[in-house]
Amino acid sequence: MSGPGGAPVPHLVDAQVNLASELAIPRAFIEHQAVNAHHRLAAYGHPVRRERMVEQTLALYQDDDGDRLVEEMDAAGVRQAFLLAADFSHAARCALSPPELAALHDRVNRRHPGRFHVFWGVDPRAGQDGVDLFEKCVADYGFAGLKLYPLCGYSPSDPRLYPYFEICAERGLPVISHTGPGWGPLDFSYGEPLLVDRAARDFPGVNFVLGHGGVTHVDEATYLCAHRPNVYLDISQFHGVLSADGWQAHLNRLFLMGIEHKILFGTCWPSYRMSHSLAGLVRDFAPGSPVFAGVRESARRMVMGGNALRLVGGTQRAHHRE
Repeated sequence: MSGPGGAPVPHLVDAQVNLASELAIPRAFIEHQAVNAHHRLAAYGHPVRRERMVEQTLALYQDDDGDRLVEEMDAAGVRQAFLLAADFSHAARCALSPPELAALHDRVNRRHPGRFHVFWGVDPRAGQDGVDLFEKCVADYGFAGLKLYPLCGYSPSDPRLYPYFEICAERGLPVISHTGPGWGPLDFSYGEPLLVDRAARDFPGVNFVLGHGGVTHVDEATYLCAHRPNVYLDISQFHGVLSADGWQAHLNRLFLMGIEHKILFGTCWPSYRMSHSLAGLVRDFAPGSPVFAGVRESARRMVMGGNALRLVGGTQRAHHRE
């Protein structure tokens, strides 16, 4: 595939998206997002009722089959995405059980062939049932990796996760672990990147991605990426970076640190849907944009898709069940 002048068009990959559905995301999570937005608007004197903000936010989480997500990906030029299915079942009331949630993501994946690499969320407290379900997700559904959300109450290096990591090592599957803050009653202390270090040392053949690592706890995340061959980070939720000179200047510094081969572009969509479009977010990463000032084009291509595709083997995993 070529662009103007015969230049190859990069394979754009969003390394962190979520299904905007109350079936996949707990209602409490969505309501907390709305309350945070209302708090900010109220501070600036915008007369928006809290209840109305919650209603508007919930209305954005009705994409049960992923059709709207794929439409937005098409408009943004995103060829593929890592679709994360986090396990919140030990922290909030969820609409679906883990097996039902896995089946939902399998249906979405089959409905939109070639567009997603699904990362299945686990919790170490699930015991052998959780391990068996992960094996089913990989063997029967063709899911591409493991998703951890430690803020639900565990370390990403919890020994109870090691059976999952052993499966990942055997099958060449990467692990994405949330870092940074979260929502509601969750324990933010489990969001520190260095908590991944023990697992990364014990499983050198497994690649670990620090979700939001280019946005929060950046010093720790970049330190790990520079010194652990199997640790990567993504820049999802970059619009929320706490930097006095803005997210673009912050990311530009990150891209010039010499770890561009370890950085994955990501948005954490549908975050920011209230104020931005996915196409608008992606547009800020075009060649020549300020965020890539002084960055080699080869490095930009790695960040915008090459690194992500390397982690999942370059193509969508084939399903083992027809």
